Amino acid sequence: MGWQDIRIETDRLILRPTRPEDFEGWATLMADAENARHIGGPQPRAVAWRGFLSMAGAWAIQGFGMFSVIEKSSGRWIGRLGPWCPEGWPGTEVGWGLLRDAWGKGYATEGSVAAIDWAFDQLGWTEVIHTIAPDNAASQRVARRLGSGLIGPGRLPEPFQDLPVEIWGQSREAWERRRA
Repeated sequence: MGWQDIRIETDRLILRPTRPEDFEGWATLMADAENARHIGGPQPRAVAWRGFLSMAGAWAIQGFGMFSVIEKSSGRWIGRLGPWCPEGWPGTEVGWGLLRDAWGKGYATEGSVAAIDWAFDQLGWTEVIHTIAPDNAASQRVARRLGSGLIGPGRLPEPFQDLPVEIWGQSREAWERRRA
């Protein structure tokens, strides 16, 4: 089975690698100032396209990247979440970014649980982090629900090196104890 065939199902979501048809949702996510505030800021369509291709390229080159999140009940692309570790990143991250109308439904937590399980089981990661802006209370709540704790301040690589970020996370052992 190749990376293109990866499919994870939760009660309400399908997680799968990036496909060309996901771009409209991605562009919508990145164009909305509130949606994109903590994931690099709003972007014009052409810049969003380059980010979209970076995610698809991560799958092709690394064998992993953030999953496209599909809402089972509607079949609609509602965001991206999952493993992410580009050059210079402060650790092996499972992150999330969802369209605003998908907020508050528990989707980030539900999808991230499946993505963390997958990263530990399939990628052999020994820890998982979440890079979260200090004022992003919603993502801090998701991190807590996942069992992650605040590790401390962190630094992202260029071009985000000046953005304040906190590193939240946990070890594989802590995750497995909590899941048992």
